[in-house]
Amino acid sequence: MGFDVRVAKVPIVPAAILFDLGIGRSDVRPDAAMGYQACLNASTEPPRQGNAGAGMGATVGKILGMAGAMKSGIGTASVDLGGGALVGAIVAVNAFGDVVDPATGRIMAGARTTKVGPLQIGAEGPFADTLEVMKSMAGKMILRFASRGNTVIGVVATNAQLTKEEANKVAQMAHDGIARTIRPAHTMLDGDTLFAISTGAKKVDVNIVGAYAAEVVAHSIVKAVMAAEAVENLPAAKDFK
Repeated sequence: MGFDVRVAKVPIVPAAILFDLGIGRSDVRPDAAMGYQACLNASTEPPRQGNAGAGMGATVGKILGMAGAMKSGIGTASVDLGGGALVGAIVAVNAFGDVVDPATGRIMAGARTTKVGPLQIGAEGPFADTLEVMKSMAGKMILRFASRGNTVIGVVATNAQLTKEEANKVAQMAHDGIARTIRPAHTMLDGDTLFAISTGAKKVDVNIVGAYAAEVVAHSIVKAVMAAEAVENLPAAKDFK
């Protein structure tokens, strides 16, 4: 008995979302016309950072709720690997945790000292320090304090030649950039997602591409919070000395 085996190729388009309805009007949503206009607006100019695009409603440091959060945004960075090989990243930073300086570990933007019920935290200047708050809640219901609408999403792009497996590895290594700059990272309250894409023009060892993918992701996250502007009752990093 014979079988007619046919292989169907289903195109899969990867996608991710950023929950940003905590700022502004939640009833204003993008439509098809906006998507079309966004394509028309595409250019070779450097993308805007901070309060732009997917960064418009991005915030960080939400363990004590939006009342103690700070404004974040979108950031981008790139590096020249030599010989015409490039690695770049663009990241929208909407994290549960704090954004820290990867060189010093100091908090740049995150949960601010605030009062939630009987809890009063103040570990590092105006910042509550999300890790310290989490420790104080050990054994308690932390989820009732924290927002679940958090995610860091971004794209790592390179002109290096990558197979599918290598592109997956680059995306995996790029997550190290999130871990270096967001504390804590990859929690069950976050939906951190990075995509890797390549034009395949240059031959470069995948280990080098992945290592620098982490670097540009880290730089993009720092630039996202440093370029952000205060919105409503949410201050930005540039509002603190």
